[in-house]
Amino acid sequence: MQEQRAITDWLPLTMKEVQNRGWNEIDVVLISGDAYVDHPAFGTAVIGRIIEDEGFKVAIVAQPNWKDDLRDFKKFGKPKYFFGVTAGCMDSMVNHYTANKRLRSTDAYTPGGEAGFRPDYATIVYSKILKELYPDVPVLIGGIEASLRRVTHYDYWADKLFPSILEDSKADLLVYGMGDQPLRDMLKLLKKGVPFSNLETIKQVAFLQDKSEELPKNKNWETVALSSHEDCLEDKIKYAANFKIVEVESNKWDARRITQDIGNKRLVINPPYKTMTEAEIDRSFDLPYTRLPHPKYKKRGAIPAYDMIKFSVNMHRGCFGGCSFCTISAHQGKFIASRSEKSILNEVEEVVNHPEFKGYISDLGGPSANMYKMKGKDEDIC
Repeated sequence: MQEQRAITDWLPLTMKEVQNRGWNEIDVVLISGDAYVDHPAFGTAVIGRIIEDEGFKVAIVAQPNWKDDLRDFKKFGKPKYFFGVTAGCMDSMVNHYTANKRLRSTDAYTPGGEAGFRPDYATIVYSKILKELYPDVPVLIGGIEASLRRVTHYDYWADKLFPSILEDSKADLLVYGMGDQPLRDMLKLLKKGVPFSNLETIKQVAFLQDKSEELPKNKNWETVALSSHEDCLEDKIKYAANFKIVEVESNKWDARRITQDIGNKRLVINPPYKTMTEAEIDRSFDLPYTRLPHPKYKKRGAIPAYDMIKFSVNMHRGCFGGCSFCTISAHQGKFIASRSEKSILNEVEEVVNHPEFKGYISDLGGPSANMYKMKGKDEDIC
């Protein structure tokens, strides 16, 4: 059995936990549509631990109430650097509705599987609230909902095309795909005193600028322009052509910067980072996760998404399948980033020491099938 853990082993969820650490200011506040499970399969935990690893004070607001006096959004006050916003591990609309547009009765990322703890279009709702409460604090959005809605996109539930989520959310910056690499570079720059508004030069981010402004200079990047949002509303073929460009550029060793006009603004999407090296992906997985839900959920019941993966080990990210019904390739990329055997075996050891371990590991693999260390025979072709 594991020894009893101290509450300070988790990232703080309450002001009392912040005070327990002797902090009088928080550098970054993360707002998430999921309950907080401190495990490398849950994006908020990974992002929080990376921020902590870079020497910043971070706190989490998990599943804030957006219908009351908004006290959850105010409980930590104004962070020194920025708010980070995610709808959670799923797009909030996929989380809420079936393919028949019926409301789901459960939510796998909430204690007791209870539904109703996050709004529709959660990233937009959270971001707008923060912009009203703290207009001068930058908001950074990420996670699968923000990532896959970064350009003009078809929303199945509204049955219409929406512009980039940056337009509707009023957020300052969007990180697409897996955020480990851009986030570390951002934090290093912020630590040096670079203002948040100058982070638009980092790879794998998207932002809006006035059409009258010049694109940030970068002699290493070619730029490709998509059909404007207004053109997409008029012509389905132009919309489809846009989608192809985004898909192709997201999976190149050396991608182009993408732009798209939306009214009098221009969306700018910087090229992605190259696939994480073994050392980089190990660094994310080897952070000091408790691998347990936060203790505050004890009386509210089990978190189904956590129960499913607590005895499994994720060995890689990415999937080269590119299946039309699945977003893993679109979000994690088609190149496989694999962990070292040492990192995997260390995690296996932690699973074995889990207080509820039954004697078997339920799964060793990746986000879809097991593609561990698979890659093209000749990567020059890639």
